[in-house]
Amino acid sequence: MIPFLRRRLLTIPIVLLGLSLVTFTVSHLVPGDPVKLAAGPQARPDQIVQLTREFGLDRPLPEQYLMYMGRLLQGDWGQSISTHRQVGSDLLIYFTATFELTIVSTLLGLLIGVPLAIVSARWRDRWPDHLSRFVSIGAISLPVFWIAIVLQIVFGQNLHVLPVSGRFDPRANFPITHTGLLLVDTLLDGDMHAFGTALRYLILPAFCQSLIVIALVTRLLRADLLDILRKDFVMVARANGIPEYIIWTRYLMKNALIATVSMLGFVISFQLGGAVLIEYVMDWPGIGQYALSAALTLDFQPIMGATLFIGIAVIVVNLLTDLTYSFLDPRIRRA
Repeated sequence: MIPFLRRRLLTIPIVLLGLSLVTFTVSHLVPGDPVKLAAGPQARPDQIVQLTREFGLDRPLPEQYLMYMGRLLQGDWGQSISTHRQVGSDLLIYFTATFELTIVSTLLGLLIGVPLAIVSARWRDRWPDHLSRFVSIGAISLPVFWIAIVLQIVFGQNLHVLPVSGRFDPRANFPITHTGLLLVDTLLDGDMHAFGTALRYLILPAFCQSLIVIALVTRLLRADLLDILRKDFVMVARANGIPEYIIWTRYLMKNALIATVSMLGFVISFQLGGAVLIEYVMDWPGIGQYALSAALTLDFQPIMGATLFIGIAVIVVNLLTDLTYSFLDPRIRRA
């Protein structure tokens, strides 16, 4: 396991260096002047020149890149041109919101998708299988932003049972931050009322984001279970009188989950960086919405910071996926 882990860790600096170089180049090639946008239409030319010097945008691009990477190695993520806030502190706030949404939606997708896959494989070509396939196909076919809007209208506007935007009740005191994850922070403080409030605000966006997990897990796990059911070792186990629940839990699930775990790593990585639609429709203060706002104002520092932060998170998720994958299938440790 140690050589396997060492090989994965050695690739991380190379990937981050390439990601930072590509992001920096692309963000600076976009036409427009972020200083003029931040200064406003009433800014005088001398003020624009002063701000340009202050943020180092008057220097050549290679020098700007080296300066940015030098500050980043010291833990300085830079300062936003438009808000004058430190990017590092903003990233922690916005990323924890996206991370909480991703974790809850993934767990919800697994709680629904895995039973659907088992039921579908257990009663193949019967009505439970047809129902399961209908749910999985519908979950991935319908546009997620359309589903989010429909749920907002039904549960928020018509039934008035769930909030439709934001992360917490703006009329109440925001919970004390320990980890940045509201569900965890409220439990640590023992505030069950605040926990219930945070959970109510999380239900709709988490359900919408879990649809892709439900669809992919159901389809992939069902196919793997049906394939393994035809293997010789399963038939031998049944011939030897091993109980059916042992066959499903010990023989089938561990082998069938290999491809599903690999796919989950990709899905979580996609959700961390691609939850912009859900965050925008639900007004969820996540890192996707933060990066989108920075891109609209050509604010380079938050764009770079959000991209690198998401890149680090994706690398960590993929590393954990590889370790889990190697535990389920030890043969890949020698790959």
